[in-house]
Amino acid sequence: MSVDYQSLRGRSPETLRAAFRAGAYTSHTAGLGAGLLQANLAIMPERYALDFMRFCQRNPKPCPLTGVSDTGNPMMFTLGRDIDIRHDVPAYNVYRDGVLAESTTDITALWQDDFVAFALGCSFTFEHALEKAGISLWHIRNNTTVPMYRTNIETTPAGPFSGPMVVSMRMIDPVRLEQVQTICRRYPLAHGAPVHWGDPSEIGIANADGPDWGDPVPQEPGKIPVFWACGVTPQAAVARAKLPICITHKPGHMLITDIAEDAEVPVFRP
Repeated sequence: MSVDYQSLRGRSPETLRAAFRAGAYTSHTAGLGAGLLQANLAIMPERYALDFMRFCQRNPKPCPLTGVSDTGNPMMFTLGRDIDIRHDVPAYNVYRDGVLAESTTDITALWQDDFVAFALGCSFTFEHALEKAGISLWHIRNNTTVPMYRTNIETTPAGPFSGPMVVSMRMIDPVRLEQVQTICRRYPLAHGAPVHWGDPSEIGIANADGPDWGDPVPQEPGKIPVFWACGVTPQAAVARAKLPICITHKPGHMLITDIAEDAEVPVFRP
């Protein structure tokens, strides 16, 4: 039995993950899990894991590492109670040899004994703080996925992992830009402050109306585009690395943890 987005707003993380696990909700998680850290996902064979961890360490803005599983163990016990990464995310992308092969809502049948799962902080976390401050976000008001773009900002390579930074975009009143920056700096595990605002072409985005992932947003009168480093960056790096298999979240479809959004150290303590 499916459940809709509005019925899940304000619900506990256990309720949300139960809906994901049952396949009852398979859409985006923007606006869900208020006050909790949301996370991007990358799952890969152990032989690539150390290089990927180096990639995250060298690129903390787009890849803020918040959790790592034990090899072969799908339980993310440092991020919450009974989190099974095989089916507690609304939707996954499966890459084979760097090519998106399929999207699915459950990866139990794909799980391997040598898999390591990485959780990376997500900008949906700071969106709750912006909304509390009265800064309305179009994609949340309209139940869509935030637009995301490849840029000309290069990441620092590690092993086979390299490529452009991916950014997410929100339209912001320039009068409130300084306030937005101040709020977002409080969330380094969720990409922190914006990396660019104003002309998208300055960071290599030729068409802001045609995002590489997510949904376009209108150019709201009196507002300017503001860009944050995005946890989809590893998906671009994984595609370039051409791993035999790598599983990520479907952009916009995040893991909702039990960690407070303002935690300095992302460790679950029941």
